[in-house]
Amino acid sequence: MSYVIDRRLNGKNKSTVNRQRFLRRYRDHIKKAVEEAVSRRSITDMEHGEQISIPGRDIDEPVLHHGRGGKQTTVHPGNKQFSGGDHIPRPQGGGGRGAGKASNSGEGMDEFVFQITQEEFLDFMFEDLELPNLVKRHLTGSDTFKTVRAGISNEGNPSRINIVRTLRSAHARRIALSGSSRAKLKLALAELERLKVEEPDNFGDIQEVEAEIGKLRARINRVPFLDTFDLKYNLLTKQPNPSSKAVMFCLMDVSGSMTQATKDIAKRFFILLYLFLKRNYDKIEVVFIRHHTSAKEVDEEEFFYSRETGGTIVSSALKMMQEIMAARYPVNEWNIYAAQASDGDNWNDDSPVCRDILINQIMPFVQYFTYVEITPREHQALWFEYEQVGESYADTFAQQQLVSAADIYPVFRELFQRRLVT
Repeated sequence: MSYVIDRRLNGKNKSTVNRQRFLRRYRDHIKKAVEEAVSRRSITDMEHGEQISIPGRDIDEPVLHHGRGGKQTTVHPGNKQFSGGDHIPRPQGGGGRGAGKASNSGEGMDEFVFQITQEEFLDFMFEDLELPNLVKRHLTGSDTFKTVRAGISNEGNPSRINIVRTLRSAHARRIALSGSSRAKLKLALAELERLKVEEPDNFGDIQEVEAEIGKLRARINRVPFLDTFDLKYNLLTKQPNPSSKAVMFCLMDVSGSMTQATKDIAKRFFILLYLFLKRNYDKIEVVFIRHHTSAKEVDEEEFFYSRETGGTIVSSALKMMQEIMAARYPVNEWNIYAAQASDGDNWNDDSPVCRDILINQIMPFVQYFTYVEITPREHQALWFEYEQVGESYADTFAQQQLVSAADIYPVFRELFQRRLVT
């Protein structure tokens, strides 16, 4: 077995191998910093890199060295303050973290600070997350085929020539075409050697054998070293690569009961979801639906930045979702997902309607439906109606409450945590 070590330098003379080793070693610190960063970031900074701090004591490494050896007798001074097994508190001040008051005692080390890139930040943010129940498959065109090796062909592109197989074929052809001539040549050479030793005066037979040897060598040399028949090419074929087609419906309440802070939390949740989908899945479509008293399908820009508002009828968004599902996304081909965010405030008679639409027209056809209620107070009527949906579809329906921006990432991970296959 051979190992290839890539020692090429990357940008700014940083080694990718060493950096990945470092990120693996301090994974817990980085994941904690990423979770904290998601909760405090604004919408526009959601997908940028992050500065990570690691306490200096956590990057120290044990050092092996030789002791003095032998038996040593040492007298240690006693003390009146501590006994064996006591825990000594860390001295206050001088820790180098910049937080706290001045002190005339204590010492420490500055934290180790480094920058992770946008790609690394998103890797840690979406680690161990997935869309649940992604099972339906459908071939979606030529771009879902992959090129694979399929043996050897006698015809092909010169850039795909297989040198080893070509030379092997040429050698086998030369052996097959000149095998009998080589055997005769060997016998003729042995006969010529015998005549020169035993019958040196028999010039007639010697000349005859020499002429035969010349003919045999000429016949062997006429066999070309390489013929077009010998050329072998690596055969590449396109193999179907089944890909899962999925669609995510994003339903956001923008009614007048949603305060600006509540809308900001909802937008952060959906931006996190959008980044997760686009980063982890190639074949996925996202349908954005905003609603107040009426629902409207919008593009990404309008979904996140439009300021339109109004009353609250949640069922309008669910009805539009069901209509779009029926018109554009056949359930036998598409994995259908939905995420809904609202403050739970709804028109009095509309919450039971939402429950009925979900149970009868949406949940039988979707892979997973999530509902997040953004409210610091007690749950609204919509939450309790949705609890009945969860009782009927425990494996494909989930609901969580968001109180503040700090809850977004933990709730998101809980909703889309990778599940163990049993």
